[in-house]
Amino acid sequence: MEVFNTASRILVTCNKRLAPYLITEIEELGLKIERSFSTGVEISGTVNDCIVLNLNLRTASQVLYSLKSFNAETPDDLYKSLVEIEWEELIDFAGYFSITSNVSNEHIRTPLFANVKVKDAIVDRIREKKNLRPDSGPLVNKTVIHLYWRDNQAEVFIDTSGEVISKHGYRKLPGKAPMLEALAAGTILSGKWDRNSSFVNPMCGSGTLAIEAALIATNKSPGYFRMNYGFMHILGYDEQVFFAERRKLKDKAKKSLDFKIIASDISDEAIDIARKNAKTAGVDHLIDFQVCDFEETEVPEGSGVVMFNPEYGERLGTHTKLEATYKRIGDFLKQKCKGYYGYIFTGNPDLAKKIGLKASRRIEFYNGKLDCRLLEYELYEGTKREEA
Repeated sequence: MEVFNTASRILVTCNKRLAPYLITEIEELGLKIERSFSTGVEISGTVNDCIVLNLNLRTASQVLYSLKSFNAETPDDLYKSLVEIEWEELIDFAGYFSITSNVSNEHIRTPLFANVKVKDAIVDRIREKKNLRPDSGPLVNKTVIHLYWRDNQAEVFIDTSGEVISKHGYRKLPGKAPMLEALAAGTILSGKWDRNSSFVNPMCGSGTLAIEAALIATNKSPGYFRMNYGFMHILGYDEQVFFAERRKLKDKAKKSLDFKIIASDISDEAIDIARKNAKTAGVDHLIDFQVCDFEETEVPEGSGVVMFNPEYGERLGTHTKLEATYKRIGDFLKQKCKGYYGYIFTGNPDLAKKIGLKASRRIEFYNGKLDCRLLEYELYEGTKREEA
């Protein structure tokens, strides 16, 4: 079974509400979107195309290459269809594989049982053909096979990503309540930053927003930081294809910027963590880190973006301290950020009212399971403050 040069259905998954930005990213790679849904998109391509996707995408979670779709009402039906697949041509009998799944079937009480059925089919097939069997277990750092099973419709995929690519690999020190890297990239891509003007991130925490902004501005793809993907453990993998794509990433990346990216936090520890994460990402020299209260953050003359991801606590209830903070954020935007676009990411609409400025857009996101908004403010001269 030759998958690296054989076209099949590819599903690229993402967190809810990131699909519009994922679509743009894929289209910029010259690939055609065949279908989109709330948590991803469908395209057609080879596993070599999956290599390109894994290395370049900022907002994706997984890149799944379809091996077979079929009807299966019971676990036995599932096994019979899966044992027909030429697993011996995909998985090294001396290797290691794991199973992940998304299952909703009346005969299955736990997805783990479905996973065992997939594992049994793979092992039995390879043992029959090679008289040996690969190891298997829960780790997703080698060959990963994914099962999707709804009612009597089943489909089995190679997870060419392995470990999810929504984590971009540079954040060795997460800090307090960090934003997922793919979500941070999505919030930046959703705004009106032109990538050629200042990007200011007060209250930066572990630095994820500032680091993602630096990566976007310099055309540095997050895939460059990883050297292990699921596709590398499929028989027929040609490492020269991978290294050729990595060279393309290196060639297109800028080494310097002619504008400022500023990240500030009142905590010395937070700035130390942010600086170390930026160094791992190779962009520490592009970010001006400042230890100060957010109101003292430098805002360069001209235009650009100021983006906050403040604490927002529980969705409901009164938070006197946070209300005061949000009011101060609104004052800061109004008084020090004229000519900029202001953005505040929050999951608390009650606190958002304390900002005292009228949002020109409210862009929907999820942070985990929490319904959030990225509020956009046009901070031109003469912006009128509105009473909450």
